[in-house]
Amino acid sequence: MNTTKPLSKSALPLFNLGQTVATPGALETLHSLGMTGLELLKRHHCGDWGDLDAEDIATNNAALNNGARLFSSYQITNQIKIWIITEADRSVTTLMLPEEY
Repeated sequence: MNTTKPLSKSALPLFNLGQTVATPGALETLHSLGMTGLELLKRHHCGDWGDLDAEDIATNNAALNNGARLFSSYQITNQIKIWIITEADRSVTTLMLPEEY
């Protein structure tokens, strides 16, 4: 199995998101771009981890089985990146700007 690629690009969710929240900066940024963040959440939920290197993708793919934290990063524009983090216990998923971490 190739662990450097997302396990799924289908519409099927791979894990529980828990409560979905967003930081003020992420909400403001998404709003200013005419986005809601739902498409990014769907990608994250289905194992499309966005713009991660092979090591981070492999870490996420392993986390699907071992229950660790899941992390995605999406480059929206040249200057704007949105991170999505699902906690290890799957209780909450947060959309945020990197500087809000």
